[in-house]
Amino acid sequence: MSKTTTDTELPPEAVEDAAERLTTAPTESDGPVGIGVLGWLRWVWRQLTSMRVALILLFLLSLAAIPGSLIPQNGQNQFKVETWKAQHTTVAPVYEKLQLFDVYSSVWFSAIYILLFVSLAGCIVPRTWQFVGVLRAQPPAAPSNLTRMPVHAAWRTDADAETVNAAAYRLLRKRRFRANLAGGSVAAEKGYLREVGNLVFHLSLFALLGGFAWASLASGTGGKLMVAGEGYSNTITQLDDFTGSRFYSSQDLDPFYLKLNGFTARFQSKGDQIGAARQFTANVEYYAGSDAEKLKRGTIEVNHPLEIGGSKVYLIGHGYAPVVTVRNAAGEVVYSGATPFLPQDGNLTSTGVVKVSDYGDKDGKKTQMGFSGFFLPTAPVAFDANTGPRSLFPGDADPALVLNAFAGDLGTDSGLPQNVYQLNTKNLTQLQQDGQPAKVRLKVGQGWTLPDGYGTVTFDGYKQWASFNISHRPGNEIALVGGVLAILGLIGSLFVQRRRIWVRAVALPGGGTQVELAGLARSESAKIAEELAELAVDLQDDAPAVDDPDAPVPGDEPVTGDAPAAEDAPATPEPDAAPAAPESAQPAEPAQPAVPADQKSKE
Repeated sequence: MSKTTTDTELPPEAVEDAAERLTTAPTESDGPVGIGVLGWLRWVWRQLTSMRVALILLFLLSLAAIPGSLIPQNGQNQFKVETWKAQHTTVAPVYEKLQLFDVYSSVWFSAIYILLFVSLAGCIVPRTWQFVGVLRAQPPAAPSNLTRMPVHAAWRTDADAETVNAAAYRLLRKRRFRANLAGGSVAAEKGYLREVGNLVFHLSLFALLGGFAWASLASGTGGKLMVAGEGYSNTITQLDDFTGSRFYSSQDLDPFYLKLNGFTARFQSKGDQIGAARQFTANVEYYAGSDAEKLKRGTIEVNHPLEIGGSKVYLIGHGYAPVVTVRNAAGEVVYSGATPFLPQDGNLTSTGVVKVSDYGDKDGKKTQMGFSGFFLPTAPVAFDANTGPRSLFPGDADPALVLNAFAGDLGTDSGLPQNVYQLNTKNLTQLQQDGQPAKVRLKVGQGWTLPDGYGTVTFDGYKQWASFNISHRPGNEIALVGGVLAILGLIGSLFVQRRRIWVRAVALPGGGTQVELAGLARSESAKIAEELAELAVDLQDDAPAVDDPDAPVPGDEPVTGDAPAAEDAPATPEPDAAPAAPESAQPAEPAQPAVPADQKSKE
């Protein structure tokens, strides 16, 4: 804590420097302190814990988070990551080495994160102790020459000095100043909420980072795609994918059951924004734990998740699943069901595959079949030769299914994992019809007789599917509270002004009392001058100004107000000791107190 001394102890320049120091921020060093390694370490520590470096690290953390928003992340959607890698084969290995698919758990992101933690901690702790010391100490005593302050006022009164000082102390306390009456003067200080706001802002940043850290260490996410009418239990075997963390594994999944009863999708059908989504609502039923009697109904919409236990279920995708029935050459049903197709554009032109691994024998050999194609919610009359099958509208106005047929070995018996949305044609042969690859366009209810006696395919209809993200993030509440407190602390630090006011009443040798007021603020603002003027006016009830006819008036300054010079006041050697009368204060008495003079004013 800084110590303010009077002119009797230090030169005037030192007094001004001490009076102007109204912050508890620790000083920063311009270079290494000490000798050798210890001095360098001390200098590095001071630089790391400075506010400048903390702001730089916060800016770097913001920049480092940008790739995580632009590039698919393994912890959010593994399928998108694999698709992105397949589309960008050149840069994908480079991104992999730079950990750009795992930004928030990468080494370089963690390094910035930890350094910011250390910087904030090293900045907050000493600053807090210094602020506590300021609160425990009395406001600094008044300098010997108050007229040297940027804002000051002075007048003569017949009230005795003790009465004036006591009245000033009472008025300042009434204005919620921390005041101290000692040594024939009153010292008061106000605006500690500015420093409180600074500390709250930094502490809330610490809480914000802590919340994010805890969320990354104790969170987990899973993905599940369900066709309307399907349900699942929240276990690792029934999830499509799962990403855990150090303190959250598949054993910690919240037990619940979720079923998709139906999906409502509504799109704008006319106007400039035709095809724009207007409603996505998943109608579900669920129960927490294992008690099916506690079944509840609910809805999940975009940005409106369903909370079950400690997990939140988010709606992240929607599409169509054509219902296909495949019969072999003997007329036996070898496949029947809804198969999700994945949207490829805004009009929900969707691609997918149907894998028939239990087709049976063909010509004495075990055969498997595969179908790849497009589902078009609103199909055109004819396909463009350059673009191929494309839907005209995302709604199901005129659905159609376009298929190609393959026969051979799907590779499903090899034991190797496969993508259910892609068809590996390495060991498959595309069926031919009239010397061309066999393909067909089907409407709902239509069938296709496969060439070479492979059986038939029927397009029975379609259902809608929805994909969900099941998220468990325990640190979100901490981060939210930290963000709110950071805003409040920033508001306090920006709009609250730290300021000091001194009042001194001294008995004059010829009788009467000389009253002097002075104010000092951290920043140049008219508020301290206004506050000092209001105090001077309020003080007139206990220390009314009297006439001083012998007081010299400088010829080069205009005289404001109608107060004549006092008769028994001694001549003032300094011209700025008797400033002009305030324009806003107009008491009924003929004599007025001097206006607080602002030496930094441009007027």
